[in-house]
Amino acid sequence: MLIKRTYASESVTEGHPDKICDQISDAILDDILAHNVGPALDQARVACESAVKSQDVFIFGEITSEYQADYEGLARQTLREIGYDSEECGIDPDTCQVWVRVEQQSPDIARGTTEENLGAGDQGMMFGYASDETVPEYMPLPIVLAHRLTRRLAAVRKSGEVPYLRPDGKAQVTVEYQQDRPLRVRRVVLASQHRPGPSPQQIHEDLLHQVIAPALGHYFNPEVLCTVNGTGQFIIGGPRGDAGLTGRKIMVDTYGGLGRHGGGAFSGKDPTKVDRSANYLCRYVAKNVVAAGLARRCEFHLAYCIGVADPEAIGVETFGTALEGVTDQQIENWIREIFPLRPRDIIRELNLRRPIYRKTAAYGHFGRSDEDFTWERLDKVEALRQAAGLD
Repeated sequence: MLIKRTYASESVTEGHPDKICDQISDAILDDILAHNVGPALDQARVACESAVKSQDVFIFGEITSEYQADYEGLARQTLREIGYDSEECGIDPDTCQVWVRVEQQSPDIARGTTEENLGAGDQGMMFGYASDETVPEYMPLPIVLAHRLTRRLAAVRKSGEVPYLRPDGKAQVTVEYQQDRPLRVRRVVLASQHRPGPSPQQIHEDLLHQVIAPALGHYFNPEVLCTVNGTGQFIIGGPRGDAGLTGRKIMVDTYGGLGRHGGGAFSGKDPTKVDRSANYLCRYVAKNVVAAGLARRCEFHLAYCIGVADPEAIGVETFGTALEGVTDQQIENWIREIFPLRPRDIIRELNLRRPIYRKTAAYGHFGRSDEDFTWERLDKVEALRQAAGLD
């Protein structure tokens, strides 16, 4: 019997309060990585959190850096670049209060993450996921479509195609699956902050034709149920309407809930933090396994102990989709031979000590074609196929 089920994933725009915080934290990280050189770059450590509400921005955490970043200036610049320009819009970058509470990294942590002894910056579990249901993204379809919607929502706001839009927004896509293959899009929920004036009917029509239909492409048809601004209007948004916090959109950042997550957020963390670097490595592994044809779905798992370089646990799950005659244990063995699993080696392999992180902080860390997203490369496909005897 063919089993049908539905699954929904969401994305948020760069103007969502939580994403504001992710971008501020990663803008600070990028600034520190860009301005420290030589040994100072290797020794820089960043664990930066941000929070926003109304006219207040809070920046706090543990940062060790020879170069001293302009935290307040970076926060204001990030708000402007997102599109906030007044308190009425959600927050005024020129008049808001920016509070900074930053200390240096704890020496108890630092002693385990020196260049001579680059162990993991914390304990924790990391997961990477890939699926062949979308190519070239190798991501679950619901999160791919949700990101397309929020990117398109931001694009028509910035271009002036829909001139009354403001920066805050969200999208949710429900996909119907048959067995484990996507069949069709069932529902779309779109929420977009806007200026006073346009009617709910006008907003619905504009966003249906300017955002939803172009973003869904061939998945759009008259049977897709579309809801735009479910309460009728969305005028009060951004930090004025909702508090924001770094790391509160980890499912948006990853696989939309279809892959497991260890709980650690990414933004504001330098790559010695395995919450970031090892999650990127796990995605790198899973994507190459699927692209190599060893499985249609793959989840790769690592766990670390603070100060220890070798992982505490390694695991592969292919959900019964592995190539005939290939076991998960065999795939794990090939991964151990081909991929770096120690923090220092991961950082070098993926070239992670670069100012590339601000652009990861909205619209997902995975499934994107930007060449700086080195964890999206498919340069291990041939090595995996050769290990499996397929070439």
